[in-house]
Amino acid sequence: MRHGEVHNPRRVLYGRLPNYRLSAAGRQMARQAAQYVHGLHRPVTALISSPLQRTRESAEPFTELFGIEPVIDERVIEPTNVFEGRRMRRALANPLNWRHLRSPATPSWGEPYAQVIARMEAAMADAWTRAETGDVVIVSHQLPIWVTHLHVAGLPARHDPRRRRCALSSVTSFERLDDGWVEVAYAEPATVAGTVDVGAV
Repeated sequence: MRHGEVHNPRRVLYGRLPNYRLSAAGRQMARQAAQYVHGLHRPVTALISSPLQRTRESAEPFTELFGIEPVIDERVIEPTNVFEGRRMRRALANPLNWRHLRSPATPSWGEPYAQVIARMEAAMADAWTRAETGDVVIVSHQLPIWVTHLHVAGLPARHDPRRRRCALSSVTSFERLDDGWVEVAYAEPATVAGTVDVGAV
């Protein structure tokens, strides 16, 4: 699951910066996502969260509904990005920053996609192995979820960030089969009308 809307009045790319909490709408979105998962009537036996504040807060409704405490896993954290703390349009208008765009396939402005995919897959595999029964909910971020989707689908990791299918508080579901991961569902159970989603890496 992706976290809910973040309180971001300056509309900066917040990345791994501390103290970016959920907005009031973001808390409601996280609750809607948890209620959606609860309504599937599947046995959720483990909860994993990125260490960032917005994901830990998004995990709270799952703790309330399923009675399980989240395990913090650094591997499902937001990637690094040189534009953290900046407004993207302003940053990209500065020619001094264009050098960071030299290799979008890597990408040159942050953590390589291949590295993000590797750590996400490792976290997913460990969660699958540790959970004796039931499902595992991992609360993460847009880019890690999206590049994992691309990798599982056999698609290139290079993409246009504006075209990601990973809305706030969306739920992307994977299943482990003998030959690897398969994506089995995608849902957007939260109300996103009027929300702001400009801070993702």
